[in-house]
Amino acid sequence: MQQHVIGSTGSASAEERALLDLYQAHTRDLYAYVLRLVGGDAYRAEDVVQEALLRCWVKRNLYDTATMSVRRWLFRVACNLVIDEYRARALRPREISSTTTWLKDVDSNCSEIERMLTALDLHEALEDLAPLHREALRATYLEELSVQQAATALGIPPGTVKSRVHYALRHLQTTMRARDEATAA
Repeated sequence: MQQHVIGSTGSASAEERALLDLYQAHTRDLYAYVLRLVGGDAYRAEDVVQEALLRCWVKRNLYDTATMSVRRWLFRVACNLVIDEYRARALRPREISSTTTWLKDVDSNCSEIERMLTALDLHEALEDLAPLHREALRATYLEELSVQQAATALGIPPGTVKSRVHYALRHLQTTMRARDEATAA
């Protein structure tokens, strides 16, 4: 199977040669015109020009006739495409851009509320701990003491601090998981 690219030297049909001539004669001016219409968005301009040329190809409107200029037709089609796109965007809800801060504000408020609720749940779960476990956890996590410093402050061996913290964390994890499941149900 032999393939020919439009405009290649092997283009056999007169229609392909006409499309190449049309492309070479009008694309630069059409692109500049559409680029102004779309406010300098090069990608949108390329899409509109390509769509206008495609419609010309589909309509088989590749040749100038006495009654209609292909150039005028292409520019009108491109203009209509831009107008149609503008109208379609006007009907859709506005897209969120990266410069919009309201979503970040909502997210930060939700995160803050979620942190507050989690802190309340955690505070209640801490109250359920045995006093010895709570002391060890408070010394190591809240006061940020090392195991050795916490052992000295509490007057117990470092191994005991480690085991109390371990059991306290395990109890907190179980309690928080049970609260999450109760909330979800």
